[in-house]
Amino acid sequence: MNTNSPANTANETHGTAEAMTTPGSLPSATPAFSPLYQQIKTLILKSLQGGEWKPGDVIPSEQDLAVRFKVSQGTVRKAIDELAADNLVVRRQGKGTFVATHAERHIQYRFLRLQADNGEEMRAERKIVECRRLRASAEISRLLGLRSADPVVFVRRVLAFQGTPTILEDVWLPGTPFKGLSLEALSSDQGPMYAFFESEFGVRMVRANEKIKAEGASAEAATLLGVPPGHPLLSVERIAYTYNDVPMELRRGIYRTDSHHYKNELS
Repeated sequence: MNTNSPANTANETHGTAEAMTTPGSLPSATPAFSPLYQQIKTLILKSLQGGEWKPGDVIPSEQDLAVRFKVSQGTVRKAIDELAADNLVVRRQGKGTFVATHAERHIQYRFLRLQADNGEEMRAERKIVECRRLRASAEISRLLGLRSADPVVFVRRVLAFQGTPTILEDVWLPGTPFKGLSLEALSSDQGPMYAFFESEFGVRMVRANEKIKAEGASAEAATLLGVPPGHPLLSVERIAYTYNDVPMELRRGIYRTDSHHYKNELS
């Protein structure tokens, strides 16, 4: 296949039936109206989801991927541009393109939007209060896309900054992907929780949705965060998803904001 011919360029731009039926390139179920670079993006995502390339791994070059999918290098580049914009891969000049990982310093707290009022870097001290397996309630099952009473892992932890307990989090995880998760394992790991999920369970969180509201501290939260009962706190509910929009975590956190603020970067 000559990927530089005008006919092929047209096919790649519009995703025509001819481009889709090229042997070894695109799945027949892909809609004909989808731009070809989007189809290539989908194929790369399937490889990421299937574990062909792990977080932190370098993926094949644009040229190699173009040969693999029988498309032009420009089409592959456009697909990777979108994956990079989605924080799924990271380009490193002179080194190649790598699968993004929460272990990287600049994105390890990507979903944590709390920032210090004085602008200092956030360095969390973690204390795991509880980790146990239980049956999911109807609400938790619905939010995580599980069947009623499916097993889940429940984790409670406190994050402190400069010695001050600041965040109390309750986390629910699907039981099957996180089989074997224990209090001891979580307590002994000092890195970001999402990086731990990547390395130990092969689960990568790629995006999240949040709901935010204000509430007063309950008696239990007041004790764990060192504030009076009724103290104003920020409540954040987050659902984090892995590839293909599969929900993999429900996290409910309450935040002290007497010396911190919640920053939401709007695009």
